Amino acid sequence: MNAHYVARVGVIAALYAACTLVSLLFLGSLAWGPVQFRVSEALCALALITPAAIPGLTLGCVIANVANIVLSGTGALGLLDVVFGSLATFIGATITWRLRSRPVLALAGPVIANALIVPAYLPILLEGIGFYTIPFTSVSLDGAWGPMYLFGVVSTGIGEAVIMYVLGLPLFRALARTSFAGERDASGHVGD
Repeated sequence: MNAHYVARVGVIAALYAACTLVSLLFLGSLAWGPVQFRVSEALCALALITPAAIPGLTLGCVIANVANIVLSGTGALGLLDVVFGSLATFIGATITWRLRSRPVLALAGPVIANALIVPAYLPILLEGIGFYTIPFTSVSLDGAWGPMYLFGVVSTGIGEAVIMYVLGLPLFRALARTSFAGERDASGHVGD
């Protein structure tokens, strides 16, 4: 690993963590709850440009989720988000990097990873803190893991898809035209 790579990892981690915490301030439970509309996930598009995005996004997610434990008071249950939310980010970023030659398909990596992983533990976390109502309704899904998971798959998948394709894809296209994107290799890939 060279200093340039480590610096990219650090910058990406800091950006992801900061953007996630800002999302918490302005979007509240839409950034952390059953809907998962986390604006910082648009940064997963950086995995189309550099492999440094994989550890950077993962580390940024760990930092943001640890900070959320302190801010929300979820205690030990918040560790579920630290471990499995960060795992979803790692898997999504890895898929994005591996499929980078097809950006539209590659950005489905974070959508699928988050839609399948986050709803598996989120009901446990939310029930533990005494909350699981479908947002904008009075429908409570407490104690019904199956319906909670299915609702989470749909809501997280839609939220993640909106973020990745409405924000992430344009972000990638803009960055691919800048010096941040680095040199194109012989196959036309952008990256390190």
